[in-house]
Formats: sequence, structure tokens, C-alpha cells
Amino acid sequence: MMTNPTGRITQGQFSFLPDLTDAEITMQVEYGLKKGFAWSIEYTDDPHPRNTYWEMYGMPMFDLTDPAGVLMELNACRKTFPSHYIRLMAFDSTRGVESIAMSMIVNRPANEPGFRLQRQEVEGRTMRYTIQGYGLDRPEGERY
Repeated sequence: MMTNPTGRITQGQFSFLPDLTDAEITMQVEYGLKKGFAWSIEYTDDPHPRNTYWEMYGMPMFDLTDPAGVLMELNACRKTFPSHYIRLMAFDSTRGVESIAMSMIVNRPANEPGFRLQRQEVEGRTMRYTIQGYGLDRPEGERY
């Protein structure tokens, strides 16, 4: 069984590690650019594990070759959405399809309330389980 003692959202690479510094993020972006990956930035205030469709910030950066450009866009996104989850995603198009090769959370709200497990008894004493974030108790835009 895998445990998460910190209670942090763990999606993408490096999610069990402490937050990456801008220098460490730059090194990861540079690695992706050398591999020919295109970067994009996404944000959300609902980081549910099944919520794979986050809002995209700007357009994917297919033509960038310098990690400073990605970091500039990331800092603009952080300024616009300071209390949201923000992730960087690298797309690999070498096989003719856009598939995600790298993904990492690079911004988090100060308080991560976590999730609750809801149990529902249905026909035949069967139990169904649902995960719901505590942040969803508040309306969108006021969650964190």
C-alpha cells in the first residue's frame, strides 16, 4: 500500500518531493526542449485525480527553444492565478501524435484541504465509493 504522509496532491513527476525551485524547473524544461518536447501551462482549482482537463494558460509553446520563455509564461500564470494549482506539461510529437512525456505541478495553494471518501450503500448491500475534494464545498474561484 502506498501512503502519502504529507497530504499533498500527487500528480505528475516529482510530486512526492518538495516544491521545485525555478532553477530546478528551468533544468527540467531545458531537458524537455533538448528532447524536442513542446511545453504548455495549465491551471485548476479542482485537482481531483480524475480531473485531467485543466484550463490551459495561453497557447502551447511549440516553437520555443529557450527555457526562459517557458519560465516567463509560468511566472505570468503564477501572477494571474496565485492560489491555483499550476502544472507544466511537455508533449512529445516524435511518433506523429501529441502524447504527454513530462508533467509536473509547479504551483500550489498555501492550504491544500485534501479529499474525503464518501461511501454509499446501494442494491444488494454493495458499497460505492466516491472521492470529493474539500475545496469543492466553496464555489469556483473561491476554493483556495
